[in-house]
Amino acid sequence: MSEQSTLLHLIDGQWHEGGGERFFDLNPARPGHIVAEGMEATETEVDRAVDAARRAAPAWAGTPMHARAQVLWRGAELLESRAEDVGTELVREEGKTLGEGVGEVRRAAQVLRYYAGAADREAGEVYSSARRGEQIFVVRRPVGVVAAITPFNFPIAIPAWKIAAALVYGNTVVWKPAMTVPLLAMRLAEVFTEAGLPNGVLNLVYGQNATGAALTGHPFIDAVTFTGSTPVGRLIASDCARRGVGVQAEMGGKNAAIVLRDADIELALDQVVTGAFRSAGQKCTATSRLILDAPIADEFLDLLRGRVAALEIGDPLDPSVNVGPVIDVQARERITGEISEAVAAGATVVAAAHQRRAGTDETGFYVSPTVLEIEHPSAPVWKEEIFGPVLSVRRADNFAHAVQMANEGDYGLSASVFTQDLTAALAAVDSMDVGVLHVNSETAGADPHVPFGGVKASGMGPKEQGEAARDFFTQSTTVYLTGGRPPYALPCEGARP
Repeated sequence: MSEQSTLLHLIDGQWHEGGGERFFDLNPARPGHIVAEGMEATETEVDRAVDAARRAAPAWAGTPMHARAQVLWRGAELLESRAEDVGTELVREEGKTLGEGVGEVRRAAQVLRYYAGAADREAGEVYSSARRGEQIFVVRRPVGVVAAITPFNFPIAIPAWKIAAALVYGNTVVWKPAMTVPLLAMRLAEVFTEAGLPNGVLNLVYGQNATGAALTGHPFIDAVTFTGSTPVGRLIASDCARRGVGVQAEMGGKNAAIVLRDADIELALDQVVTGAFRSAGQKCTATSRLILDAPIADEFLDLLRGRVAALEIGDPLDPSVNVGPVIDVQARERITGEISEAVAAGATVVAAAHQRRAGTDETGFYVSPTVLEIEHPSAPVWKEEIFGPVLSVRRADNFAHAVQMANEGDYGLSASVFTQDLTAALAAVDSMDVGVLHVNSETAGADPHVPFGGVKASGMGPKEQGEAARDFFTQSTTVYLTGGRPPYALPCEGARP
């Protein structure tokens, strides 16, 4: 799988090169290696993609849901059969470890199967009417043409849960992936076409911010589903609001793990390290803040120091490596700069992993996993999303203080609480201001059958995944159904039938 691939756009069922600028897809572990190259889409090509989706929409919406589901089911089988190969390409393109890359491809197959199952679940609701001879029911219809804007960090799983939900509910899609992971986008689009998706139902275009703006601002886009940074998500939402276009946005996170004095320390250590440093911390749900109950803080940090120092850093294709590179040189420089600024401002480095595996390409975009203890809640590393392998630590006086600290800031995506106290766990459920709460497990993780998304600056619009996705990808019609005057006399009230 070391050969360089040519990236092609998918418009109206046809694969072709774009007419814009040439771009290169680099291996973040070995930046001298080009994974793939292609040409960006022009604005005319974006227009053609949207027009293809618009023309395909009526026939796809009119296709029985079970037939739409069969395409997803066949797609899941294709993905699963290619998990090792596509997962390896994912690692070369995005930089997460081999186990994570193959696992993500299999999760994408699971997502497709889940949404294929929507054809066998309830499709509407029936309500009682106060009027004789009438029924009230609610039906769901597709929104229309959906623009999907997806990030680099889960290059196949996040697109799968957006696109599969959109398709099974009868929508057509124009998709722009992150420019750092175009090859995985092409692989997923290939799976859908091989599975029998009709021409124009899914269209794929590559491009920078201007391409995304041309897509989300297109007059014939009916809805936008976006995952990315909070500033970009809010900009898209603001523009779409002026045009009355619905937006589903999953945005930033600054997720806290609280470890209380009665916690299972070994379990908490395992989960905090995994949550903070898997995928090099490049998850919106990554554990980026650690709040330690004061009585156990010193012990926990001593143990954490050893766990972090033992992490293996290097080429993610090596099965023994724990942490691969970040996505590109800009991310590396930004993250290392923020670590340096935090230390200069008074933060203490309490743990770090600096040892790279022998043979690691020194030009790779590696950042050493780092744990910083800080004193003040206004520190940027405590408040701002870093999106890298950096964990900030503070100490809490008690449970209430810990929750207060966790709820600080603009974000509210995910959190975790480690405790053996059922009362504390239930109190956390009532008081943590997040969209996803884990008790005794890491902050990261999203199962396809339950809602996923955040509050405050972390999310906007209906949640993703599970049945919640239907609220975004469909519009409801409430139907009052009466058959007219019955052709027979109804019995008088009180009379025998």
